[in-house]
Amino acid sequence: MTNILLTGASRGIGAAAHAALTAAGCKVIGQSTAGGNGLIAADFAQPRAADALWAEALERAGGRIDVLVNNAGVFEAADIADADGFASAWARSHAINLQSAADLCRHAVLHFQAHGGGRIINVASRAGHRGDSPLHWHYAAAKGGMLAMTKSIARAYAAQGILAFSITPGFTMTGMAEDYLASRGGDKLLADIPLGRVASAEEVAETIRWLATTAPASLTGATIDINGASYVR
Repeated sequence: MTNILLTGASRGIGAAAHAALTAAGCKVIGQSTAGGNGLIAADFAQPRAADALWAEALERAGGRIDVLVNNAGVFEAADIADADGFASAWARSHAINLQSAADLCRHAVLHFQAHGGGRIINVASRAGHRGDSPLHWHYAAAKGGMLAMTKSIARAYAAQGILAFSITPGFTMTGMAEDYLASRGGDKLLADIPLGRVASAEEVAETIRWLATTAPASLTGATIDINGASYVR
């Protein structure tokens, strides 16, 4: 059985991925900020929270984790006119959207080196390629950092059987995206998506399942875009 550590597993893409991976026969060890319903509680805004999560997940997995999926994230506004709020939003975004993922990737790489390989899937964002709104510099920067980190891991450790992939959704129909669409004029934003709709959480989850279980090794280092052709590289 494939043991998978999945962060941000309580809702949206994470909940859909938890269901898809479980249906595929994997053992999923999930994380959320509050915990409950079998999920491990870990607040990534707190220093070293990822370290404690990895230790608990490894124990639940019986000492072997095969796949890490970094999906947890926050999307909060930062007004450039508010110096204190801007600084705190950047710090919080970095801690949750990037640093926690980096800490878990570090644990995963060391663990995979000792156990013959494994897979890392980092859920980034279209914003990591094309930027985001004037209130969300920090989010785009963190997701861009996640993409660069994934490529670095793939290039550094492929020969050891350690594979790394990124996923870059555009808008996905979760609570976070619904709020954003409403605040910025959903109809205008949808007009920018040739497919005519945002992605479903299940579509992103299916991509995570494929990368975690059956995607070919030669795909390592790749970024999979899921944005309805709203951003084509």
